[in-house]
Amino acid sequence: MLSFEAARAKVMEVIGARAGTPDTELVDISKDPVQALERVLAEDVTADRDYPPFDRSTRDGYAVRAADASQAGARLRLVGESRAGVAFEGAVGAGECVRILTGAAVPNGADAVVMQEYARVEGDCVVFERAATTGQNFVVAGTESRAGDVLLRRGKRLGYAELAMAAQAGHAKLRVNRRPRVAILSTGDEVADLKETPGPFQIRNSNSVSLAAQVSYAGGEPVALGNARDELGDLRARIERGLATDMLVLSGGVSVGTYDLVEQVLQELGAEFFFDSVAIRPGKPAVFGWCRGKPVFGLPGNPVSTMVTFELFVAPAVEMLSGAEPRPLFSKAKLAQAVSEKTPLAHFLPARVSWTSGDPVVEMIPWQGSGDVGAVVRGNCFLVVRGDRQQLSAGEWVDILVRRGII
Repeated sequence: MLSFEAARAKVMEVIGARAGTPDTELVDISKDPVQALERVLAEDVTADRDYPPFDRSTRDGYAVRAADASQAGARLRLVGESRAGVAFEGAVGAGECVRILTGAAVPNGADAVVMQEYARVEGDCVVFERAATTGQNFVVAGTESRAGDVLLRRGKRLGYAELAMAAQAGHAKLRVNRRPRVAILSTGDEVADLKETPGPFQIRNSNSVSLAAQVSYAGGEPVALGNARDELGDLRARIERGLATDMLVLSGGVSVGTYDLVEQVLQELGAEFFFDSVAIRPGKPAVFGWCRGKPVFGLPGNPVSTMVTFELFVAPAVEMLSGAEPRPLFSKAKLAQAVSEKTPLAHFLPARVSWTSGDPVVEMIPWQGSGDVGAVVRGNCFLVVRGDRQQLSAGEWVDILVRRGII
């Protein structure tokens, strides 16, 4: 039985060795920038011109020739204004100044901007209370980038700043990697469709919803396959449909019970397995394999187990299939109260991290086991208690697995 670190490393090793180059597509950010958010660039984005394209003021104030205002008390004649989008058309001559606003072009002849806080208007003149120095309070044209410079490199994940950079450089359309299509299949006669009234011993199919959300957060496109009954024919047919996508994720049916049929069907379809259990709680009976050229994950059916194992093992696979580097797994926080576990497994416990005292502080949330979704909802992360160290003291720094989309 692998540690979760070894299992995660195996997933990344196999995906890295066997996954091909993602297909690409053009996304028009002028029409719908959200479609590009979190996508991975398939080609470099370059600057179409120098930036800034002109000497740009960083303050509201007055554009001057520094030599004319080299001492406090200098008095210069106000000859015009330069504002964002409408530049002063002339040049600043000896003994002159121009009113300038943040973001506006510095007029020809000026080589400094004096902040308005240090100037006062007297009639048609401005008196400066502080001396000016050459180059102050403006950005020289081309300082940030030159025409042709690579602004965003292929493989970059696109956030809001990256989209702004692309738009600033005139790239209305971006070539990005296609999102991997991830088939989601739940299993079990005890699972009822969301639209149905469950029987007295059934549960609603919440895993299909949580997995679709997790796939989207990881950068994939969820493909719903519904729920397979505990019957070989139905399960096989749905699995074969799932293998027509880029990845198949199943929940339930991977333990050792009489009706846990997932591994049997996958074996019949020629699957190669890399692990079928991991030393964690919740989520021990997690499966990772390769079938008909596609990665396949079998996750435990209890909802919290499904959530945890997806984040540990499936999320990095989805990210890699999209052409991205997997995100770091853990963050750090100080433990609010001592924690003690007995079973020598790595535990992922519902918890809440907060920053009210400065440093992040994490506190475990009482829960009733891997079916208790409410405990996860009351928290925003999972506290990690490793198998080789089951007692943790209050105040020590510990690993936490944060919930995507919540933190």
